[in-house]
Amino acid sequence: MSKTILGPDGKARCRWCAATPEYLQYHDTEWGFPVHDDCRLFEKLSLEGFQSGLSWRTILAKRDNFRAAFYDFDIERIARFTARDVSRLLKDAGIVRHRGKIEAVINNARRARELIQREGSLAAYIWRYEPGARTQTKPQTVSTSAESLALSKDLKKQGWKFVGPTTVYAFMQAMGLVNDHVEDCVIHARAARARKAFSRP
Repeated sequence: MSKTILGPDGKARCRWCAATPEYLQYHDTEWGFPVHDDCRLFEKLSLEGFQSGLSWRTILAKRDNFRAAFYDFDIERIARFTARDVSRLLKDAGIVRHRGKIEAVINNARRARELIQREGSLAAYIWRYEPGARTQTKPQTVSTSAESLALSKDLKKQGWKFVGPTTVYAFMQAMGLVNDHVEDCVIHARAARARKAFSRP
């Protein structure tokens, strides 16, 4: 089976983006493009945690609701959440109402705040785990990597939750630490150029 499908412009795209119309724009403009903004990185780690056991389609459809509920994933603000905020979020039908995942985001914001105090930024820490050219695997052939295993292990050591190696690898794919667009995908070259021009934090 081909790993690509034809998009509305007649050009090849990664097959997974055909699963739902919402995926196409996400695939073409976000997935695999490098990110250095701490809030966006924290948002994606948080949403990957919420996705555990669900589909990305479910989370993507609710992303604006998540952003509203968690104040655009402002790390400092979330780190100050209290039990009252947990109760508020558990009543919010626009997000995934899972107590463990909600509490994990709050916990992780506090851990992220500590990490930023030590490292200067979340991005500076995360991008140290970017795979080298020699260790990158063929696109869309693995669900974890040595780097995602190492990052997951270190985050867990620091007290982060819902950051298993598969979750972390999906985060790395989305945030451009790897270019996992298949070679025939029209976006592969765009993502490669963006990664080449990207200034690592």
